[in-house]
Amino acid sequence: MLAKLSTRPGLRRCALAAGAVLTLIGAGLPTTVATRTADADDPPDLSRFHGQKVAWSACKGDGMPKDLQCAKVTVPLDYAHPGKATLDLALARYRATGHKRGSVVLDFGGPGGAGVPELAHGGKEFLDLTDGYDVVAFDPRGVGRSSPVSCGSGEDNGLASLDDDTALGDPRTLLARLKKAAADCAEHSGPVLPHIGTVDAARDMDVIRQALGDKKLNYLGFSYGSRLGAVYAAQFPAKVGRMVLDGVDTLTEPLSEQGLAGARGQQVALDDFVGWCAKDIACPFGQDPRMAREQVVRLVRSLDEDPLPTDFGADFTGQDLVGALGQGLYSKELWPLLERALAQLVESGDASGVLGFAGGGFALPLPFPLRSPGGGASPGALVDAEDVPLDNLPAALMAINCADDPDRPTARQVTADLERLRAAYDKASPIFGRYRLTEVLMCYGRPKGTAFVRDEVKNLSTPKMLLVGTRGDPATPYRWTVETAKRLGPSAVVLDNRGEGHTGYGSSKCVHRKVDDFLLYGSLPPSGSSCGPDADTG
Repeated sequence: MLAKLSTRPGLRRCALAAGAVLTLIGAGLPTTVATRTADADDPPDLSRFHGQKVAWSACKGDGMPKDLQCAKVTVPLDYAHPGKATLDLALARYRATGHKRGSVVLDFGGPGGAGVPELAHGGKEFLDLTDGYDVVAFDPRGVGRSSPVSCGSGEDNGLASLDDDTALGDPRTLLARLKKAAADCAEHSGPVLPHIGTVDAARDMDVIRQALGDKKLNYLGFSYGSRLGAVYAAQFPAKVGRMVLDGVDTLTEPLSEQGLAGARGQQVALDDFVGWCAKDIACPFGQDPRMAREQVVRLVRSLDEDPLPTDFGADFTGQDLVGALGQGLYSKELWPLLERALAQLVESGDASGVLGFAGGGFALPLPFPLRSPGGGASPGALVDAEDVPLDNLPAALMAINCADDPDRPTARQVTADLERLRAAYDKASPIFGRYRLTEVLMCYGRPKGTAFVRDEVKNLSTPKMLLVGTRGDPATPYRWTVETAKRLGPSAVVLDNRGEGHTGYGSSKCVHRKVDDFLLYGSLPPSGSSCGPDADTG
């Protein structure tokens, strides 16, 4: 599922590829990917990775907090052959200020969200945890500075080829474009692509744990980060410390059902936002909620028919607006900013405000232009922040979701089901349906993913872990928390957050306090206990 976002809108646009493309590690993307499993009869020797130490230093770059430290950890490209190529993963931390008992590792979600810039700009939310921990985040493999994947640049971007409505209107055209998109993503991502996915990312986290010097992994994962945490717990049950999963992802539903659930949730959130906006005289869609909702639909369609030129070299389409809306709806704290950005767009034809949302809230402010890579970086080494491809977030989201999903419909199945799927997604949301359906279809033409998440992450034998589900979550429905808790078994303790928004830690004082109490002191709430809405949220 989509990431847990900070309330600071991102300043880079990932939905439109207009920047540099990095070719990683070398040549040769295999045409097939073997299903990766957690256990092997004769596990490979990882001792050279487990013995490394983290060398922390001040983070480089404008806008980086002075008290944030950065580093890297080296992991195998392919865990089946750890003696061959390697990757560096970017790390960042806020040091413990109290009595240090180890580290707590954060994952902000995505998939495709870079942890280092998110910690840099949203880290204040977690400073209470420095009473006992170093607070650590990382850019997972294929994401951010850690060998970022891409689908190309500018108008040749593989994801952009699906933007116009003809892609979903004709199965033959759709299949051809999906194949081209898969080929473009493989060409521009390099050898990391077959080794991207949650199974490998969880193994990376165990290398990070050992490099940090921790006997057990203490962890706080949001949205997709809950999937990553659950997969880690299934692979390394004896290494689980205090683990919190907030905005719990599904482990069993196919991507098609996940997309429908996401479209429905986002439509509810959009209707709530429009109703809120219509109470304000400055709302660009007027003061009648029903007519305002119709205006949003017309705006999206008009931008799809006649995209708006931008300074990024690629036009701003209706589907780009849909992506920006999806990000802006995750938290009510963002609604005033989203309203002003939409007013800029409607009244002045200025897309700069909504472009801030389209990047997903992850990226650093870049006072410099993106430059073409090629500064001599070693294969697998960290890339500079300015060399991260602008489409890295959506490219990584597609790659990781597809790597975690074993289902691959045939061309005949796509052709037979396309009309039915379009109708179902349009019914779920006239705004988000097409966008979500395109995401789901993007796995066509890619190698089959692993069945490990669906088949093996269950009945865990770990210490108790805390699962937080929010009733009004537009991205991860509360029922997913209940279903995942049942699947994980007696280890799972559920906290019912009776509030709104995606995840609870950043929006509910009650959830924040209970999560901190567990991570810092081991104090768990009774399973099934709840947090009511904060009084100041109305």
